[in-house]
Amino acid sequence: MMTKKYLDELTYEVVGGAIEVHKSLGPGLLKGIYNDCLHYELTLRKINFVSKVNIPVIFKEKTFNVNLSCDFLIENCIVLEVRSVDSLLPVHQAKLFTFMKLLKFPKGILINFNCVNIFKNGQKTYVNEIFRNLPNE
Repeated sequence: MMTKKYLDELTYEVVGGAIEVHKSLGPGLLKGIYNDCLHYELTLRKINFVSKVNIPVIFKEKTFNVNLSCDFLIENCIVLEVRSVDSLLPVHQAKLFTFMKLLKFPKGILINFNCVNIFKNGQKTYVNEIFRNLPNE
């Protein structure tokens, strides 16, 4: 059963994986490099995920096959989006929220590798109403 505690522990592990990649590589590389290294790190940590996933868009009961994809779906409950930009913009957050809504996932993580410290200023975690309705433990 999915709980807030489970999601929080999983978030901690995923962010820890990103920190490990960042400690080794530092800022300033292309997003694809961080994606590949994070893919490997999550595998080493035995975290179940899929990457580069196409997300279906359903509008009024019709499914549209559009080219909308996210970086990682973690354990079928967390959307993870990776960036390597000067600063995160509101559009990055909006995109993550849209993915969470379309997939009906309770949590999302946005990580920007182009920073000095991932924990302090390179990651943001978001929850939606699904998370608020989950049991604590």
